[in-house]
Amino acid sequence: MKAAQIVQPGQGIVTTVAEPTPGADDVLIKVHAAGICGTDLHIFKGEYEAEYPIIPGHEFSGEVVAVGANVTNFKVGDRVTADPNIPCNRCAYCQRNEPNQCKNLRAIGVTRSGAFADYVVAPESNVFAIGEMSYSAAALIEPLACVAWGMTQINVRPGDSALVFGAGPMGILVAQSLKQAGAVRVVVTDVVPWRLQMAEQLGATHTVIADATQHAKLKSISPDGYDIVADATGIPAVLEGTFQYAAPRGKIWVFGVTPQGSYVKFPSYEVFRRDLKIVGSFAVNRTFPQSIALIQSGAIQVEPLISHRFALDEFTHALDVAATDPKRVKVHFNR
Repeated sequence: MKAAQIVQPGQGIVTTVAEPTPGADDVLIKVHAAGICGTDLHIFKGEYEAEYPIIPGHEFSGEVVAVGANVTNFKVGDRVTADPNIPCNRCAYCQRNEPNQCKNLRAIGVTRSGAFADYVVAPESNVFAIGEMSYSAAALIEPLACVAWGMTQINVRPGDSALVFGAGPMGILVAQSLKQAGAVRVVVTDVVPWRLQMAEQLGATHTVIADATQHAKLKSISPDGYDIVADATGIPAVLEGTFQYAAPRGKIWVFGVTPQGSYVKFPSYEVFRRDLKIVGSFAVNRTFPQSIALIQSGAIQVEPLISHRFALDEFTHALDVAATDPKRVKVHFNR
C-alpha cells in the first residue's frame, strides 16, 4: 500500500509498504480522511516522542475493510474513526481511569503506524462509529476530543470571560467549546487577520490582531482580566505572557504543545496573591463520545476549519503548507 513516512527528523517520503494485517482484537480501516496536526509537525522536526521511521497520522476516519476473529462491535463497511492513544490498562494510572497518563502509552501515528497511508489498524476498543457524519468532519473528532478533555479540567462557569491565544484550528475549537459551555465573552487573538475572521464567524465575540496594539485592546475589552486564559499556540513566549490577563481566581489553560525541554517564567507572587490556577491538559481521556456528540448535534462546527486538501503523494508539500502558509487552518489528506 502507499504510505507517507518520516524516515528521520526532517526527512519525509512517500513509499510502498506492506498492507497491515489486523490481529484478533483489531479493526483494519481504509483511510478516507486524515488531518495534519501540530504534533505531526513536531514529529517531523524531531521535537516529539516518536519512534522513527514512522508513518504519522493520528486524526483520521475511514471504512472498516476487515476485522479480527474476536471483534464483535464492527463489521466490514462500517464508517468509523479511532482514538489513537492505546493505554496498557494495567499500570496504576490506567487503573485510576487516567489512561492519558499511562506509563506504557502507545499511539497510532506516533509509536506505531498511523493513518497517512491507504490503511491503518486500530484495536476494536479504540474504534468509534461515526454514523452519517462526513469523513472530513470525522477526522476532526480527535482534535475536538483533546479540547473536550481540557474542558473537563477548567470547569467553565456560566457567564465566564475567556481569552484564547491562537486562532489556528485548535484555538478555534477551544473558543467554540468555551462559548458552548457558557462563557459569554470569548476573545481570540492571532497574528493572521484571515484566521481571526474565521474565529469570529464560528463564535468568537471579539477578535484582536496580535500586534503592538494587542495589549491595550485586550485590557480594554475586559479591564479586570479574564476568568480563563488559554494558550493554543504552543509558543513559550506567548504562554509566558498569558498570566497578565488572568482575573483574580482565573485559570491559565496550557493547551498548546510547547517544544520538549522549554521553560517559561511566571509571576509567582501574582499566582499566589490572585489565587490563579495553572491547568494542563494532555491528549484525550475517554472523550471521543463527547466529541462525536458535539459535532453530530451541530454545537461545534468543524468542517469550515479545513482550508487545504491534498493527495497523499503531496505529503512533504502538505507539511510545508501546514507549517508556514499564513492562510492555512486545517490541512487534510483525502482519498
